[in-house]
Amino acid sequence: MRVIVADDHTLVRAGIRALLEAIDEVEVVAETGDGREALNLIEEHRPQIAVLDITMPGLNGLEVAQRSPRVSPETKIILLSMHADEGYVAQALRTGVAAYLLKDSAAPELSLAIRAVRRGDLYLSPAISRQVVESFLRGEKPLPDPLDALTARQREILQLIAEGRNTKEIAMDLGVSAKTIETHRAQLMDRLDIHDVPGLVRFAIRSGLISPES
Repeated sequence: MRVIVADDHTLVRAGIRALLEAIDEVEVVAETGDGREALNLIEEHRPQIAVLDITMPGLNGLEVAQRSPRVSPETKIILLSMHADEGYVAQALRTGVAAYLLKDSAAPELSLAIRAVRRGDLYLSPAISRQVVESFLRGEKPLPDPLDALTARQREILQLIAEGRNTKEIAMDLGVSAKTIETHRAQLMDRLDIHDVPGLVRFAIRSGLISPES
Protein backbone atom coordinates (compact mmCIF):
# COMPACT_ATOMS: atom_id res chain seq x y z
CA MET A 1 0.00 0.00 0.00
CA ARG A 2 1.51 3.31 -1.15
CA VAL A 3 1.44 6.15 1.37
CA ILE A 4 2.66 9.74 1.36
CA VAL A 5 3.40 11.77 4.49
CA ALA A 6 3.03 15.55 4.87
CA ASP A 7 4.05 17.38 8.04
CA ASP A 8 6.02 20.60 8.27
CA HIS A 9 8.06 19.43 11.28
CA THR A 10 10.98 17.38 9.98
CA LEU A 11 11.49 15.26 13.11
CA VAL A 12 7.76 14.55 13.46
CA ARG A 13 7.61 13.57 9.79
CA ALA A 14 10.56 11.21 10.24
CA GLY A 15 8.84 9.61 13.22
CA ILE A 16 5.60 9.11 11.29
CA ARG A 17 7.51 7.63 8.38
CA ALA A 18 9.31 5.19 10.69
CA LEU A 19 6.01 4.08 12.23
CA LEU A 20 4.45 3.59 8.80
CA GLU A 21 7.38 1.62 7.42
CA ALA A 22 7.12 -0.75 10.38
CA ILE A 23 3.61 -1.74 9.21
CA ASP A 24 3.50 -4.75 6.89
CA GLU A 25 2.78 -3.99 3.23
CA VAL A 26 3.10 -0.22 3.67
CA GLU A 27 5.50 1.73 1.45
CA VAL A 28 6.10 5.45 1.99
CA VAL A 29 6.57 6.73 -1.56
CA ALA A 30 7.02 10.44 -0.83
CA GLU A 31 7.05 13.04 1.94
CA THR A 32 6.89 16.81 2.24
CA GLY A 33 6.45 19.65 4.70
CA ASP A 34 4.31 21.83 2.42
CA GLY A 35 0.58 21.53 1.76
CA ARG A 36 0.65 22.56 -1.89
CA GLU A 37 3.45 20.11 -2.61
CA ALA A 38 1.48 17.41 -0.78
CA LEU A 39 -1.39 17.90 -3.24
CA ASN A 40 1.06 17.66 -6.15
CA LEU A 41 2.52 14.44 -4.71
CA ILE A 42 -0.95 12.96 -4.33
CA GLU A 43 -1.62 13.70 -7.99
CA GLU A 44 1.76 12.31 -9.05
CA HIS A 45 1.85 9.09 -7.01
CA ARG A 46 -1.88 8.33 -6.58
CA PRO A 47 -1.24 6.73 -3.18
CA GLN A 48 -3.86 4.64 -1.41
CA ILE A 49 -3.39 6.80 1.71
CA ALA A 50 -2.07 10.29 2.46
CA VAL A 51 -1.18 11.09 6.08
CA LEU A 52 -1.48 14.86 6.47
CA ASP A 53 -0.83 17.30 9.28
CA ILE A 54 -3.81 19.62 9.68
CA THR A 55 -1.54 22.70 9.90
CA MET A 56 0.93 23.17 7.04
CA PRO A 57 2.23 26.16 5.10
CA GLY A 58 0.84 26.90 1.65
CA LEU A 59 -2.28 24.77 2.02
CA ASN A 60 -3.47 23.32 5.31
CA GLY A 61 -4.39 19.65 5.62
CA LEU A 62 -8.13 20.31 5.47
CA GLU A 63 -7.76 22.14 2.17
CA VAL A 64 -5.55 19.38 0.74
CA ALA A 65 -8.12 16.79 1.85
CA GLN A 66 -10.90 18.74 0.16
CA ARG A 67 -9.03 19.06 -3.13
CA SER A 68 -7.50 15.57 -3.18
CA PRO A 69 -10.51 13.75 -4.73
CA ARG A 70 -10.19 15.91 -7.84
CA VAL A 71 -6.62 14.77 -8.53
CA SER A 72 -6.69 11.26 -7.02
CA PRO A 73 -10.19 9.97 -6.16
CA GLU A 74 -8.84 6.69 -4.77
CA THR A 75 -6.60 8.35 -2.15
CA LYS A 76 -7.90 8.18 1.43
CA ILE A 77 -6.85 10.89 3.88
CA ILE A 78 -5.65 10.39 7.44
CA LEU A 79 -5.55 13.78 9.14
CA LEU A 80 -3.19 14.42 12.07
CA SER A 81 -4.11 17.17 14.51
CA MET A 82 -3.40 18.59 17.96
CA HIS A 83 -7.06 19.62 18.23
CA ALA A 84 -9.69 17.34 19.76
CA ASP A 85 -12.53 19.87 19.91
CA GLU A 86 -15.65 19.18 17.90
CA GLY A 87 -15.27 22.18 15.60
CA TYR A 88 -12.05 20.88 14.07
CA VAL A 89 -13.42 17.34 13.83
CA ALA A 90 -16.61 18.56 12.14
CA GLN A 91 -14.57 20.48 9.56
CA ALA A 92 -12.48 17.39 8.87
CA LEU A 93 -15.48 15.10 8.49
CA ARG A 94 -17.08 17.55 6.06
CA THR A 95 -14.08 17.14 3.76
CA GLY A 96 -14.56 13.36 3.75
CA VAL A 97 -11.37 12.33 5.57
CA ALA A 98 -11.06 8.62 6.35
CA ALA A 99 -9.39 9.11 9.74
CA TYR A 100 -8.75 11.87 12.27
CA LEU A 101 -5.87 11.06 14.57
CA LEU A 102 -4.64 13.14 17.49
CA LYS A 103 -0.91 13.81 17.49
CA ASP A 104 -0.59 12.83 21.15
CA SER A 105 -2.04 9.38 20.42
CA ALA A 106 -0.08 6.27 21.32
CA ALA A 107 2.09 5.01 18.46
CA PRO A 108 -0.01 1.85 17.78
CA GLU A 109 -3.00 4.06 16.90
CA LEU A 110 -1.46 4.94 13.56
CA SER A 111 -1.39 1.28 12.63
CA LEU A 112 -5.01 0.90 13.78
CA ALA A 113 -6.00 3.87 11.64
CA ILE A 114 -4.19 2.49 8.58
CA ARG A 115 -5.93 -0.88 8.94
CA ALA A 116 -9.35 0.74 9.46
CA VAL A 117 -8.91 2.91 6.36
CA ARG A 118 -7.77 -0.11 4.36
CA ARG A 119 -11.06 -1.83 5.32
CA GLY A 120 -13.02 1.21 4.23
CA ASP A 121 -13.94 2.24 7.79
CA LEU A 122 -13.85 5.69 9.37
CA TYR A 123 -11.33 5.98 12.22
CA LEU A 124 -11.38 8.60 14.96
CA SER A 125 -9.03 8.71 17.94
CA PRO A 126 -10.87 7.28 20.98
CA ALA A 127 -10.95 10.65 22.78
CA ILE A 128 -12.64 12.21 19.76
CA SER A 129 -15.05 9.31 19.39
CA ARG A 130 -16.28 9.83 22.93
CA GLN A 131 -16.82 13.55 22.35
CA VAL A 132 -18.73 12.97 19.13
CA VAL A 133 -20.98 10.32 20.70
CA GLU A 134 -21.66 12.44 23.78
CA SER A 135 -22.48 15.43 21.59
CA PHE A 136 -24.86 13.29 19.54
CA LEU A 137 -26.57 11.99 22.70
CA ARG A 138 -27.07 15.58 23.86
CA GLY A 139 -28.75 16.34 20.55
CA GLU A 140 -26.18 18.94 19.57
CA LYS A 141 -25.68 19.82 15.91
CA PRO A 142 -22.15 20.04 14.48
CA LEU A 143 -20.68 23.52 14.65
CA PRO A 144 -20.87 25.45 11.36
CA ASP A 145 -17.62 25.90 9.48
CA PRO A 146 -16.63 29.58 9.72
CA LEU A 147 -14.81 29.23 6.38
CA ASP A 148 -17.94 28.18 4.46
CA ALA A 149 -18.53 31.79 3.43
CA LEU A 150 -15.29 31.78 1.40
CA THR A 151 -14.37 30.15 -1.88
CA ALA A 152 -11.46 27.70 -2.02
CA ARG A 153 -9.27 30.39 -3.60
CA GLN A 154 -10.20 32.90 -0.92
CA ARG A 155 -9.38 30.40 1.83
CA GLU A 156 -6.02 29.77 0.18
CA ILE A 157 -5.26 33.50 -0.02
CA LEU A 158 -6.44 34.03 3.56
CA GLN A 159 -3.99 31.38 4.77
CA LEU A 160 -1.11 32.95 2.85
CA ILE A 161 -1.96 36.41 4.20
CA ALA A 162 -2.09 35.00 7.72
CA GLU A 163 1.32 33.37 7.16
CA GLY A 164 2.74 36.83 6.48
CA ARG A 165 2.99 36.81 2.68
CA ASN A 166 2.50 40.11 0.88
CA THR A 167 0.39 40.63 -2.26
CA LYS A 168 3.31 40.24 -4.66
CA GLU A 169 4.53 37.01 -3.01
CA ILE A 170 1.04 35.50 -3.04
CA ALA A 171 0.60 36.41 -6.70
CA MET A 172 3.90 34.68 -7.56
CA ASP A 173 2.96 31.58 -5.52
CA LEU A 174 -0.40 31.22 -7.24
CA GLY A 175 0.71 32.31 -10.71
CA VAL A 176 -1.74 35.19 -11.01
CA SER A 177 -1.47 38.98 -11.08
CA ALA A 178 -1.16 41.16 -7.99
CA LYS A 179 -4.40 42.86 -9.03
CA THR A 180 -6.22 39.50 -8.92
CA ILE A 181 -4.95 38.90 -5.39
CA GLU A 182 -6.03 42.39 -4.32
CA THR A 183 -9.52 41.69 -5.71
CA HIS A 184 -9.77 38.37 -3.84
CA ARG A 185 -8.53 39.99 -0.63
CA ALA A 186 -11.10 42.78 -0.87
CA GLN A 187 -13.87 40.22 -1.48
CA LEU A 188 -12.90 38.00 1.45
CA MET A 189 -12.66 41.04 3.74
CA ASP A 190 -16.17 42.06 2.67
CA ARG A 191 -17.53 38.55 3.23
CA LEU A 192 -15.96 38.29 6.67
CA ASP A 193 -16.54 41.95 7.57
CA ILE A 194 -12.89 42.14 8.62
CA HIS A 195 -10.95 45.02 7.14
CA ASP A 196 -7.38 44.73 8.43
CA VAL A 197 -4.64 42.10 8.26
CA PRO A 198 -4.38 41.51 12.06
CA GLY A 199 -8.10 40.77 12.08
CA LEU A 200 -7.67 38.29 9.23
CA VAL A 201 -4.83 36.59 11.12
CA ARG A 202 -6.96 36.25 14.26
CA PHE A 203 -9.83 34.82 12.20
CA ALA A 204 -7.49 32.34 10.47
CA ILE A 205 -6.26 31.11 13.86
CA ARG A 206 -9.77 30.82 15.34
CA SER A 207 -11.01 28.89 12.33
CA GLY A 208 -8.06 26.48 12.39
CA LEU A 209 -6.58 27.63 9.09
CA ILE A 210 -3.20 28.26 10.73
CA SER A 211 -1.78 27.54 14.17
CA PRO A 212 -1.01 30.32 16.66
CA GLU A 213 2.68 29.46 16.24
CA SER A 214 2.67 30.13 12.47
